[in-house]
Amino acid sequence: MTFFRFEDPWLLLILLSLPILILRERTIASVINYSSLASLKAVSQHHSKIKAMVPIVLRFIAITLFIIAFARPQEGHKRTEILSQGVDIVLAIDTSGSMQALDFKKNETQVTRLSVVKDVVAEFVKNREMDRIGMVVFGANAFTQCPLTLDQNILLSFLDKLKIGMAGDATAIGSAIGISARRLKDLKSKSKVIILLTDGRNNSGAISPLQAAEIAKSLGIKVYTIGVGKRGKAPFLVDSIFGKRLIYQNVDIDEEVLNKISKMTDAKYFRATDLKSLKDIYKQIDLLEKSEVKSIDHSEHKELFHYFLIPGLILLLTEIVFSNSFLRRLP
Repeated sequence: MTFFRFEDPWLLLILLSLPILILRERTIASVINYSSLASLKAVSQHHSKIKAMVPIVLRFIAITLFIIAFARPQEGHKRTEILSQGVDIVLAIDTSGSMQALDFKKNETQVTRLSVVKDVVAEFVKNREMDRIGMVVFGANAFTQCPLTLDQNILLSFLDKLKIGMAGDATAIGSAIGISARRLKDLKSKSKVIILLTDGRNNSGAISPLQAAEIAKSLGIKVYTIGVGKRGKAPFLVDSIFGKRLIYQNVDIDEEVLNKISKMTDAKYFRATDLKSLKDIYKQIDLLEKSEVKSIDHSEHKELFHYFLIPGLILLLTEIVFSNSFLRRLP
């Protein structure tokens, strides 16, 4: 990374006094006795004023350059060397049809579960700068939405594109764990983690959740599971012959299986029933899986003062020569 700085920036405050000095210079008047004004009338006042200003302009530009030079401008180059690896994380997110339930509130407005999940996950991602994070989306099928990356902007752009039903309306929890584990298995890192979020039970896919959890366990991968949805019945907005209307359906989360998955892989199961609890869950996981990344910053600075000092000297010498030759002022 390249940056620009001043070693002694406080010296730049002297520049604030230059306008006062310029005004003072312009108000100083010179008086001379002259025998006849006839010859002076032929002299253009406009050209005389311009010529009189040239030494003043040169002098103050030179002073400005000297002040900047004395403040020691520097061009810096900073390089960060990572000495240890962070955590590799795959976010497995349920986008099945049930994620459109309106049992969460944001700013006192009912919103879908997926809308809230996207906001909370985005905050989690922003706090994991040194970790590689990827994303798997699942419904009736499961697929990689974003490979593991250190580029948060790319990951956040893929997160923003999540839509309800993009992987089908069923729930393939086993497939989601299987694909996430495949993404992590060959990576070398301090810790490998899957954070699986769902609001239902496994009813699709070629592999069961517990079989997939066994595979993850054999690969040394922890699987944190989150069940999202209020207890009891949740509202859904559906189309009817009378237009949009709310209906209520039971929230059916297979907490028993989600608990077993997490216990098998030395992780934890969490239940989120509102926005606050969901935020708290991701904060807990953030603390449980902290990266121990050591880094060394290497900084080099190149002095740039001579780029200002030399032109300043040239301008000052020019002003002295002009002032003592054809632009000489009478006392």
